[in-house]
Amino acid sequence: MKLWMRKFAVILITILTLGTYIPPSFIHTDADENKDAVSKSNANEDVGNSTAVAAFAEPIQETAAPLTYDDYVATLTEKAKAQAITKLGPKIMHQVEDEFMDVILPTMETVLQTVFADADEQEIPYYGITEHPTKGLGEKIFHVYDERTKLDIARFHVRRDNRPLEGYWFNFHYHLSADNFETHHEIGEIYWDKNIPPKWMA
Repeated sequence: MKLWMRKFAVILITILTLGTYIPPSFIHTDADENKDAVSKSNANEDVGNSTAVAAFAEPIQETAAPLTYDDYVATLTEKAKAQAITKLGPKIMHQVEDEFMDVILPTMETVLQTVFADADEQEIPYYGITEHPTKGLGEKIFHVYDERTKLDIARFHVRRDNRPLEGYWFNFHYHLSADNFETHHEIGEIYWDKNIPPKWMA
């Protein structure tokens, strides 16, 4: 094969495989094993060069600390808060934001902490928060579920109550799998107005 054909083939293969080759992880292991050999071979050189060679031979490894129980709980709680805000939508949130942020959200957070505390710490990494609150008139804000079984552990809802002579209230509550989601556990209520509130997420 002519020289120009070889060069063309090498360039073509390089372009086609660009970014698809990942060096094997044992390269770092070899570097660790060869570090001592490199350092010994440079023993007769000045101290500055020995230090530089040893530092170059040692691979830089960044190890991320494993997530703790508190990390998982904090992440799940933040996702839950985001879903609750999404559920209300900008039209409702604009009118009830202060009471929601000062009363409902902290209570919801406390309830979530209790739900997580009641679980085995080994189970928490498998817990998830649903990401799609129900639009329109549906009650669902989010559910806490086990990602392995896809079964709900707790369901957080908000209902519209139209009370005669009072007007509309938003009733925040949750249900637990422990009682087959039958008991209605209160989180809190926010008064809306005598006029019909907008649909959720509007």
